[in-house]
Formats: sequence, C-alpha cells, structure tokens
Amino acid sequence: MATIEVGRMCESPGCDAPAKLQCPSCIKLGIQGSYFCSQECFKKSWKKHKVIHQIAQGEQTSEVEKEYNPWPSYRYTGRLRPFPQTTPRTVPKHIQRPDYADHPEGVPISEQRVKGASYIKALDDEEMEGMRVACRLGREVLDEAAKVIDVGVTTDEIDRIVHEACVERECYPSPLNYIQFPRSCCTSVNEVICHGIPDTRPLKKWDICNVDVTVYHRGYHGDLNETFFVGEPKPEAKKLVETTWECLQKSIEIVKPGEKYREIGNVIQKHAQANGFSVVRSYCGHGIHSLFHTAPSVPHYAKNKAVGVMKPGHCFTIEPMISQGSWRDEIWPDNWTAVTIDGLLSAQFEETLLVTDTGVEILTRRLNNNGRPYFMDQIGAQ
Repeated sequence: MATIEVGRMCESPGCDAPAKLQCPSCIKLGIQGSYFCSQECFKKSWKKHKVIHQIAQGEQTSEVEKEYNPWPSYRYTGRLRPFPQTTPRTVPKHIQRPDYADHPEGVPISEQRVKGASYIKALDDEEMEGMRVACRLGREVLDEAAKVIDVGVTTDEIDRIVHEACVERECYPSPLNYIQFPRSCCTSVNEVICHGIPDTRPLKKWDICNVDVTVYHRGYHGDLNETFFVGEPKPEAKKLVETTWECLQKSIEIVKPGEKYREIGNVIQKHAQANGFSVVRSYCGHGIHSLFHTAPSVPHYAKNKAVGVMKPGHCFTIEPMISQGSWRDEIWPDNWTAVTIDGLLSAQFEETLLVTDTGVEILTRRLNNNGRPYFMDQIGAQ
C-alpha cells in the first residue's frame, strides 16, 4: 500500500475515515482513486475491489457483474449492468443551495410554481452576467472530469472529481438530490441515453461515456455535457459521436432573435437521419437560469410542437441525444437511467446558450482549442 495525499475518504463500505493509502496494483495499472484508511479495510474490500484490476486488464465479465443484480426480474436491453453505488456526497453548508437540495424528496418547489407555463423569461444584464459566471464554472468542472476518463476509471471516481471541483468553486452540483437523484453528475455509458447514475463499474476499452455537469452558483445554474471515448473508439461509435456533435453545432447556428424554437428539431433530425441515426424524443433541451429546468422546452426531433420565438435574453440548452438504432427508450428500475430500447449506442452533447441582439452566445463553450469537444482531441492523439 502506497501512501498518498490526505483528504480522501475510505472506499471500504461503511467506513468514513480519512483515506491515506492507495492500492499498489491500481497505481501500476493507472487506475484513479482506490483510497483506503488501513490495510484492514483494504483486505475487507479486496474481493470486490480486485474486479477493477480484472476489467482494466481486459477481462470481459467481472465477479460483480455476475453476482450483483439489484433487479432480478428486469430484462436489460443491452450489455451494460449496474454496479454498487457509494454513499452520496455532501456539500458544505456555507455553499448556496437550490431549494430542492434539502427537501426530503428533492422537490424543486420554485420550478413547480411555474410548471406548465409557456412564458419564457428574458434575462436582464445582471442575470445574464450571473449565468455567464455559472456556465464558465460548469465548463471548468467538466474540464476536470475530462482529465481522468480512461480505461479502469469508475464513473463513481468521475463523480468524486466533479463533486470536489464544484465545492472548490463554491458551487452546488445541481443534480444532487434533484427529485432524489443520488449523485453529483450524470454518467451515461454506451446504451444509456441520459441520467446514468455513477457507480463502481470501471470503464472499459471501447466504451463511450457522456458526462453531464450542472453547477449552481450564486443563484444560477450552468448546464453542459460531452461524450468521451474510452480508449480507441470503434468506427461505428466514432461516427455516432461525430454526428451528434455536428447536430448540436448545426442547431446552434440557427439560434437568433425571431427564430422559432420548433425549428431546432428540424435541423437536428435532418442531419441525424442523413447519417443513418435516430433522434431520441423523450427528453429535450430546456430553459435555464435561476431555475434548473423551465420554459422553453426544446425538442430535438422534427415536426415538433414547441412553443415560442427566440428573443434577446432567452437562455436555454440544446442537448440532442442521437441513437444508432431506434429512437425509443426505457427506464431502468432505478427510475433514472434511460437506455435505448434495442441496447444500441446513444450519444449526447449539450451547451447552454444565450440569445443576443444579433445571434447567440455559447455560455458553456470550451475556452481552448477553438471550442472543439474533447473527443476530437482524443482522436487527434491516436
């Protein structure tokens, strides 16, 4: 066991002691995390912990995948399986929190008050600046997550990185306890369309993994996500991810005052279908500011009935979810994880946008590399 920096929590179930030791095999394999408080806790956790080594070394089916089955009667649509989750993380009390953060059922009361309303709020100068700051911090948090995505890294470790990056920036991770969502970000792997719950499954070579980050900073939410390759991508995954990014870019190009919100879906579906893919219909982009989700609703499919015309000061997300096969989805029994009905891959990208007098400002745009996504860096490095 190698000594590492203090400040981590022990990963042994039920132990909340500070972690000072790291698994030597994980160090050799380049696996992030794996912190324990003592040799005793490490030995107690060994049976499940060694599964991480096996998967990182390329074994196809782990002991956890064989033994852990929270829903014995559920028939999965694809190959992905849930793994055990760690204890939800906590946010220091001094950090400003949205109204649902401490609600026992995670109910966003402020959103409930305007639910169903079609009125789209136009932000004033102060509100726009608040959104710029929150979105910039959200981008910084996703940048931190991007640094650790690799074979053998668990999605729980990605969640820890996101959580700590939020706290360091005086942000509350918006997903945490939102309608009882148990983690600080969403990690959607392979056939998961969206809302995947981070767990102890290590990422495998050829996986694709979407990381969806939203931060709440001084009264405003900033929301974005990207899909990453884990190791070298397979050709079909590469084409899907590239097309999904292009769908987002083409839809952003039409954002300007006077444009109808329903036109966004027409642009996205035209490009997706031209490349042989389908557009998920169950989830859409949304208005965002002091509320996490509000008007307008922004469907990503063609011939939708979205209400509203873009005006300066409108702030919303576009987040197309594009699938290899059917556009239909179903939900795992955890009531969150949305997966493709046929078990084929799905990818997603998201930006938060502000309509200006002359066009659009991409508030969550990546600041380096001319705003290009990380998957392009990954391809270029291969």
